[in-house]
Amino acid sequence: MKGTTIFFLFILLITTGCKRRNQTADDLITVDVTKNSFPKKELILQDFMDVEYIPLETNEEFINQGCVDAIGEKYIIVTNYRDDGDIFVYDRSGKAIRKINRKGQGGEEYISCRSVILDEENEELFVNDNYAKKIRVYDLKGNFKRSLNQKSDKNSSYLDMFDYDKENLICYDKFNYEIPFLLVSKQDGSITKEIKIPFKEKKLFHIVLRQPDGVVIASAGPGLYNSIIPFEGNWILLEASSDTIYTLMPDYSLHPFIVRTPPIHTMAPEVFVILKLISDRYYFMESVMNVYDFSKEEGFPRTYFVYDTQEKDFFKYIIYNGDYSYKKEFYMSMLTPINFKGELWATINAFELCKDYEKGKLKGKLKEVAATLGEDDNRVVMLVKHRNRSL
Repeated sequence: MKGTTIFFLFILLITTGCKRRNQTADDLITVDVTKNSFPKKELILQDFMDVEYIPLETNEEFINQGCVDAIGEKYIIVTNYRDDGDIFVYDRSGKAIRKINRKGQGGEEYISCRSVILDEENEELFVNDNYAKKIRVYDLKGNFKRSLNQKSDKNSSYLDMFDYDKENLICYDKFNYEIPFLLVSKQDGSITKEIKIPFKEKKLFHIVLRQPDGVVIASAGPGLYNSIIPFEGNWILLEASSDTIYTLMPDYSLHPFIVRTPPIHTMAPEVFVILKLISDRYYFMESVMNVYDFSKEEGFPRTYFVYDTQEKDFFKYIIYNGDYSYKKEFYMSMLTPINFKGELWATINAFELCKDYEKGKLKGKLKEVAATLGEDDNRVVMLVKHRNRSL
């Protein structure tokens, strides 16, 4: 999901039973968000996740910034961070198929393109036109099919959206202070299910600077995060105001996934926790203090840590990409969930890969991909996938 804004909210964490669909009370872990001292652990990404590299074809029509909106079984959907309206459709190998742009003021066009959701079964694209509070639906050739209204509330804003099932999208409405998680009909935009997360009071994860009369003159937040994280056929729901993270099960029941301490409503300033990646063994996260100095333009100090479900303890970590011949550090902040499988994406600049290839610093699949690149080519998609335990 993309976005250049700075608003933000959150809380969260995980549990040792994250890989189990049937969870018991013994699986639940408690995260002390005030703790920032942990023993150190070095990890190789490929030791616990599978990694695939997909070079995106480059030609006169297909030059882009490599913001990946969707990856399915057959298609990859890419846009630009500058929100110019371009939507690039690739096949699953990265071969260019078509560029679509329906940006405009007309009834069949989108004003903004916060994100694009792919419904591969019906070959439809759902464009989150956040400014217009609409979801525009097109086929994969860019033909308009229908327009869905988002909630009519004045402050409604669907920040996260995923393809949930044949009939629905799952959405996170940031400014819905009571029930932010919604299942939304793909046909008419109606709300088919409200998912209520228990919490004491609404907490927003950002800082606002106001004039004495209350007028907002500036705001800041710590960056983007996901409130909806797919994992093993279920959905992890992260609400900053809640002291518990929940897993949404297929029957719509909520199973506690993690508990945090101290309670968020007792903290001033608040410390939020952001979940970055869940694997069968490791849960990567960061705690962030909700403070910002506008005069210095700095703030939101954070601590990065991981929970090891085998050792049942927390650690600071350094993680390396094993497809480099040297210790190339990989940052979890680069990763974004991309589909219902729980796969995540990042991108690597082609010119950086070309330089490392020339210096003999690459190996394996990444070396093979780099050998085909030019320095001015589009970015290479790095798809991080959960291990196939059936193999």
